[in-house]
Parts: sequence; structure tokens; C-alpha cells
Amino acid sequence: MFEKLYLLVKNNAGTAVINNPLIASKFHESVINDASSSIIEVIKAQIESGKLKDLVKYFQFAGVYDNPLINSAVNKFAIKLDKYYDISSADAKRISNELIRPVMQELIRESKTEQDKEFALSTLLSKISGNVADMGLLLTQLKIA
Repeated sequence: MFEKLYLLVKNNAGTAVINNPLIASKFHESVINDASSSIIEVIKAQIESGKLKDLVKYFQFAGVYDNPLINSAVNKFAIKLDKYYDISSADAKRISNELIRPVMQELIRESKTEQDKEFALSTLLSKISGNVADMGLLLTQLKIA
């Protein structure tokens, strides 16, 4: 699942990372890794802070583009760009928006398709939470509530 998320980020990294003169080619892979880990860290933080119901709503109502979850992932990645790659805060925020928002939207779309069980919401949450609970049962209960 994590490799697939990495590939999802990599496939969306063209303009924001690969073709961006602010990011040296030697850093492309590590920047893509940092973008992927930012998304995972934000989703994991939602689970750990007890905001699983908000997370489920996010995946159910993907049309909400200005979502706190997306904003949090954008900010987390922008901070990494600024801190580790010496990219100005304004440029880091712009790059992060260009990459994270489309990836998060695609992640939602893929979580809803029957063909991709790896990105199914229950699988995604189970992997990120370290398989600590039966997320399928928990998600069913949250969708009913």
C-alpha cells in the first residue's frame, strides 16, 4: 500500500517536482518520499487523535476541496520542503499545493473503486494504523452513525 501511494505521488510529481527548477534532480526521489510520508503522517494523526469519523467523512465527500485534512498534508509537506530542501516558505507552499491536493483527490477516487482493494478505505486505515483493529467493522459502524 505504501509503495502504491509513493507511485501515486510520483505519477503526479511532474510539474511540482520533476520539472521544477527549485528542486535539484538529485532530490526528486527524496521529495516524493517526503510527500508520501506527509500524507501518511496526517492520516495516522487523524486516527491516533480519535478523529476517525472526520476521516471517513473526508473519504465519503471528496468534493470538499478545502478540507482540513488536505490542508494539514499540504502544510506538513511544505514545512519539509522549507526545512530540508531550503525552499522558501512561499515556494514550498505552492509546490505542496500543486502536488498534495491532486494526490489526495486521486487517493479518494481510488479508495472508492472496487478494482483497487489496496486503497480501499478499510485497508488503507488498517495499514496506516498498524493493523491494530478491524477497520472494516469500525467503518461500517461509523457510516451508520
